[in-house]
Amino acid sequence: MSHWYPWKTPLVLASLSPRRRSLLEGIGVTMIVRPSGVVENDLHGAPGEVVEGWALRKASAVASEYPENPVLGADTMVFLDGEPLGKPRDPREATEMLTALSGRTHSVFGGVCLVLGGSRRLFHRETRVSFRELSPREIRAYVDSGEPMDKAGAYGAQGLGGLFVREIRGCWFNVVGLPLPEVVTELHSLAREKGLR
Repeated sequence: MSHWYPWKTPLVLASLSPRRRSLLEGIGVTMIVRPSGVVENDLHGAPGEVVEGWALRKASAVASEYPENPVLGADTMVFLDGEPLGKPRDPREATEMLTALSGRTHSVFGGVCLVLGGSRRLFHRETRVSFRELSPREIRAYVDSGEPMDKAGAYGAQGLGGLFVREIRGCWFNVVGLPLPEVVTELHSLAREKGLR
């Protein structure tokens, strides 16, 4: 059992995201990966409410299968001027997103839901990310790399997309896919509630 993870039973990660899995494995969390199958198709509302709503749906979709395990659902979205930028559907859309982000500051909202039995923790974090000015050549090369295609906002801060970032205000882990310090805090809070700490 990792010091950062207060249960003997594995965490159930209701997500296929390799980035979330890597972050959790990096602090010694053992887990079961059980994607929820929830399709994100309603992106309307206040950003924090949107990501919390999808995190809750994802966790709830699999929680009944694992009554003895903490279940984690998460959602990450990029917002520019209050408008959501999801995962690009094709290279053209990725190019449009990166062009819009160039030289500007946007928000990354990460929603998290932890469920164990009848207990729940639901929260979100916002991180502000500023891009430097990007040339059309840089954008084209990045899109051609394929990296943007499965990422909200068409970039990955932990990969080549990190070269575009001029400044981050807030949690860097949140930009990657999971506000890890807050997740650990809430895991321990839930453990104390259940008498495990």
